[in-house]
Amino acid sequence: MSEKFDYRELGLKCGLEIHQQLDSKQKLFCHCPTLIRDISESSYEFFRYLRPTASEMGETDSAALEQSKLKRKYIYKGYDSNCLVENDDEPPTKVNQEALDISMSITKLLNMKPVDLIHVMRKIVVDGSNTSGFQRTIFLGKDGYLDTSEGPVGVGVLCLEEDACQKIEDKGDSVIYSLDRLGIPLVEIGTDPDIISPAHARETAQQIGMLLRSTGKVKRGLGTIRQDVNISIAKGARVELKGVQALDMIETMVEREVERQVNLLAMRNELLERNASVCETIFDITELFKDTKSKVILKSLKKGKVLAVLLPGFAGFVGREVQPGRRLGTEFSDRAKTSGVGGIFHTDELPNYGITEDEVQSLRQTVGAGENDAVIMVADREKRARGAMESVIIRARETLNRVPEETRRALPDGNSSYLRPLPGAARMYPETDVPQVAISDEYLGSIEVPELLTDRAKRFESEYSLHQELAEKIAYSNYLPLFEEFMQEFEGNKNINATFIVRTLTGTLLELKRDGVEIYKLGDANFADIFRLVAAGDLVKEGIDDVLRALAKDPSASAKDLAEKLGLGNVDTCDIERFIDNIIAERQDFIKEKGPGAVGPLMGIVMAEFRGKVDGKILSDLLKQKVNKYLSI
Repeated sequence: MSEKFDYRELGLKCGLEIHQQLDSKQKLFCHCPTLIRDISESSYEFFRYLRPTASEMGETDSAALEQSKLKRKYIYKGYDSNCLVENDDEPPTKVNQEALDISMSITKLLNMKPVDLIHVMRKIVVDGSNTSGFQRTIFLGKDGYLDTSEGPVGVGVLCLEEDACQKIEDKGDSVIYSLDRLGIPLVEIGTDPDIISPAHARETAQQIGMLLRSTGKVKRGLGTIRQDVNISIAKGARVELKGVQALDMIETMVEREVERQVNLLAMRNELLERNASVCETIFDITELFKDTKSKVILKSLKKGKVLAVLLPGFAGFVGREVQPGRRLGTEFSDRAKTSGVGGIFHTDELPNYGITEDEVQSLRQTVGAGENDAVIMVADREKRARGAMESVIIRARETLNRVPEETRRALPDGNSSYLRPLPGAARMYPETDVPQVAISDEYLGSIEVPELLTDRAKRFESEYSLHQELAEKIAYSNYLPLFEEFMQEFEGNKNINATFIVRTLTGTLLELKRDGVEIYKLGDANFADIFRLVAAGDLVKEGIDDVLRALAKDPSASAKDLAEKLGLGNVDTCDIERFIDNIIAERQDFIKEKGPGAVGPLMGIVMAEFRGKVDGKILSDLLKQKVNKYLSI
């Protein structure tokens, strides 16, 4: 990606928060398995209403307060693999030792200073993602670093915490969550703001991901790792982008947030030159729209009102882009939606949505809007509508003063939307149900530092004579543990080598997936059975593709039985020789004309008969031998 801005000149500061699920057998504070379930398997449900609580100092977190404005019902789907801890009907158990061991090995990989005594804290979360209204988190290490091409990046924080519920459906007044993910151990890794460009952010995230996978003890797949990005520029503000799922999107997210802040700062300067201001009055304009033809407004008028606010000097700015496809009006709308409304209207985009030009002029006249003024309006239940307009007034005032500090939701296209205010210290307080854990020097010494994937790839090159590309492919693959098992089992086997195993596990499976074969149904045992057949000489390499396709349809079947059914078992050499002799007899004139050059065309005929049944090299050698013998007569 080309650099759109001079990030050093803008004073970019960027840091990452990486959340990675650990592959422990049990959850962090109970003995339930760390399994992800299908919602159709849910065997019970219950609901909660959540409210924020004050910290030890009597303060209430602003992010939690805003979230609590929406009086939502949170419905939880449970499974036979859940227990009363997840339901918040039973105290948590002590910290899971396996998860703690994995986390401490990560502190060593990141060159961090571990704590000597573990304290469990409660982090207030009232969006329904945790049944208790808080998340348990443990601070484990600080003052680490990570080497990158742009120099070391500090790693200031590593925490071990429980993952949240998985959101299934948002119905507006209620939200449905699944309990299967709640309590799965994860590490949160926070870097210092040492990242200097979008490309550097991506590289840093890749490096951390490589270190985590090097443990061999982290979960893989969609949703198991999540990246948050903290970004600010010199005259802007710190913004936290939550939930960047794809590594490929990190560069875009950083660039788009810088673009947003640059545009907001430019707007502020222009608005101040125009002497723009914000009118604090909320106008009730319901009467203006009693005869409207706008279906959107008519629907809201059945139970609500139409309210408006005046923004002197804002005309033309509310419809101006801050990110591709997102405008200042979108920022206003995001804030308004925190009160439960579906969205807002503004005069930069009207007439539209069934609202006529005459209605727009009446609106302007009623609120006293001039040519350079903008009007924002909303139609909904009165309480929601008034809350929405109050939020717009706050956001409009911020537009004239600064880029607001806030937490934003990462969107799939690289943009972001407002989520909530940045959390503060008031969201944390001690957990009294879980005992402290001492971290002794002896325990730290027992924690092994795993071999890095980069080092492992280099070792594979030298030990197994693998090409660099193949060595890196398998080192970073989900099939790495399987590859290492097979290399031990088939060491010295003349029919199998490392290159063949890697190409099968990476190349062949990828091609089958592209063909629509459901390879996710195949397990380690299926691959082991196939490779054992090849090792024993009962299946040639060319037949693997067909057997894998058959196994994907019936994973419980025997690979050997399927190979025999497909005619891919051992072929009698006499049958091969007989077939080749017949081909030579039928094409004597062709062979005399072409000489040794006849082998190539004839090989195609032989392969068509024995493809997948006999090793191609064996067929080629036998055909050359037969043709040369005929020509020498």
